[in-house]
Amino acid sequence: MRLLQSGERLHLVDKKGRQYALTLKAGETFQYSGETILHDDLIGKPDGSLVTLSRGKRMLALLPTLGDYVLKMPRGAQVIYPKDLAMITVWADVYPGARVFEAGTGSGALTMALLRAVGHCGAVVSYEAREDFARTAMKNIERYLGPAPNFTPRIRNVYEGIDPADGPFDRLVLDLPEPWQVVPHAAQALRSGGVYLSYVPTVPQIMQTVEALERANVFTMIETFETLLRTWNIQGRSVRPDHRMVAHSGFITVARKVEPGLLGVGPVRANAEPEEGDGLSDEETAA
Repeated sequence: MRLLQSGERLHLVDKKGRQYALTLKAGETFQYSGETILHDDLIGKPDGSLVTLSRGKRMLALLPTLGDYVLKMPRGAQVIYPKDLAMITVWADVYPGARVFEAGTGSGALTMALLRAVGHCGAVVSYEAREDFARTAMKNIERYLGPAPNFTPRIRNVYEGIDPADGPFDRLVLDLPEPWQVVPHAAQALRSGGVYLSYVPTVPQIMQTVEALERANVFTMIETFETLLRTWNIQGRSVRPDHRMVAHSGFITVARKVEPGLLGVGPVRANAEPEEGDGLSDEETAA
């Protein structure tokens, strides 16, 4: 059984699913709409307990998931939505033990997703040009993950380059306004076979990014996509999509780094239309 502890981040959830964040501290009091509950009454309870506030309102006491946490944590820069955090970690193929480069750190949402994906055997190096953002990110990371010895934050403008002493890297993930400026540095910092990924909100940004990847002549299997999340309301026989959805939030561009000179006349497209004769092999068809 997992018991709530002092110093942990906790979310209280009402019957409408609204979440209220607090950090447990002995002697403190949580106040909500004229009702209160002592932190001491929460500390030591099992995760997932039903608690009662001073005037009878009942709420669930839950340790937040990473997705819940990033939406409620303090922020300087805009955070990446959970739907995109999930896609980024899979499409960048961030695995336990990987060495990952990230820029910029922002409020730390993506950093936390990367740290969880690389595990204790991996490492994340993150560049952030703004010191105030970096301070906020460190507080958010430490509050949710605790000490992270495999995390190396740097106050540095990645557009000016990536320190060779920090690399090489297996994966490179960017959440920046102008990722195309980093592409030449990425070509040097990534190992052969490594994955490049960048996240931007607009079409002009992805156009310039893809052009830069093609010019570098070491990136192949370039692909860009967006993720739309539509939740559904299920109440007995009443089944319909929710009236609101998290639609466009950003474009993800991924590419693979290969050895210079291997691409020939041009880059391979991950989503290229198959030519005549392309398709499954006889062995794949039989399977």
